[in-house]
Amino acid sequence: MKTHLKRKSGIILGKFLPPHLGHQYLIDFAKNYVDDLTVLVGTLKAESIPGELRYQWMKEMFPTVKVVHVTDENPQYPKEHPDFWNIWKKTILNAVPGGADYLFASEDYGWKLAEVIGSRYIPVDHARNLVPVSGTAIRNNPMKYWKYISPVVRPYFLKKVCIYGPESTGKSTLTKKLAKHFNTVYCEEYARPLLDFKNGEVEYADIEKIARGHVASEKALAKQANKILFSDTDAITSLICSNLLFNKHPKILDKIIKETRYDLYLVTDIDVPWVDDKVRCFPERKQFLDIAIAELKKRGRDYVMISGTWEERLRKSIKAVEGILA
Repeated sequence: MKTHLKRKSGIILGKFLPPHLGHQYLIDFAKNYVDDLTVLVGTLKAESIPGELRYQWMKEMFPTVKVVHVTDENPQYPKEHPDFWNIWKKTILNAVPGGADYLFASEDYGWKLAEVIGSRYIPVDHARNLVPVSGTAIRNNPMKYWKYISPVVRPYFLKKVCIYGPESTGKSTLTKKLAKHFNTVYCEEYARPLLDFKNGEVEYADIEKIARGHVASEKALAKQANKILFSDTDAITSLICSNLLFNKHPKILDKIIKETRYDLYLVTDIDVPWVDDKVRCFPERKQFLDIAIAELKKRGRDYVMISGTWEERLRKSIKAVEGILA
């Protein structure tokens, strides 16, 4: 006669502010210990990273685990409320009716909380020797602890630099050189490969395609970037081009510009020779540069002018980028 072992269940409770590789280890440990695991993402409205975002991160990171978003505005420490433990017991058992066999944690509260909810406590790396990081350390200095940030979460902390300015000022070359110097990836100007198929001819319908394509490329590359992502032009550039060519622009550009952030713009000056090619539209670079700078100022965007020889431009750009990474 066959005997069937009862499936073992476990609970993990955390803020995941933000999720990091220590949490990854904790959850993978628990997944290998029990058959059924529930992860409770406890969030408060006042916390610095939105709770819904953390919940979505955790669902993406752990698709085979039951992830539950707990939004009860509970006290965070026993000294804050005389009925602290019973408050949390109610919250946990509401989220996981019947409780679980085991509670997993890397914090000292685990012993007491397990007792309160009727589970057995399994401590996991309390000393943080295996993955020496904390959410506080990452929030205070994400660049220093970059390797411990979960890849799903990295776009949130990623620095973004836009290489911006008139045509034929070395933007594409500078973008590639900066990406190589900082050992990261870059987003190329989406217009060029699109217009190459059309012998450089620009139609009004192309403007929205260019803007949407550039945003899609940036978001796709953000998870691959190492601390910083360099982008060759942006949606403001598309807006300027559209207004100059067609005296109008698709309204979606206003939305994209409002929602897309860059930590810094590097504006390439016009003190280099004009080089013509089939996709260049605006040989009057001074006019374009004045409009481009005015658009940045109107929107309160931080920028640095990049001029001089090619070597000087690269050196100035590296220095400016190091400033936002510090």
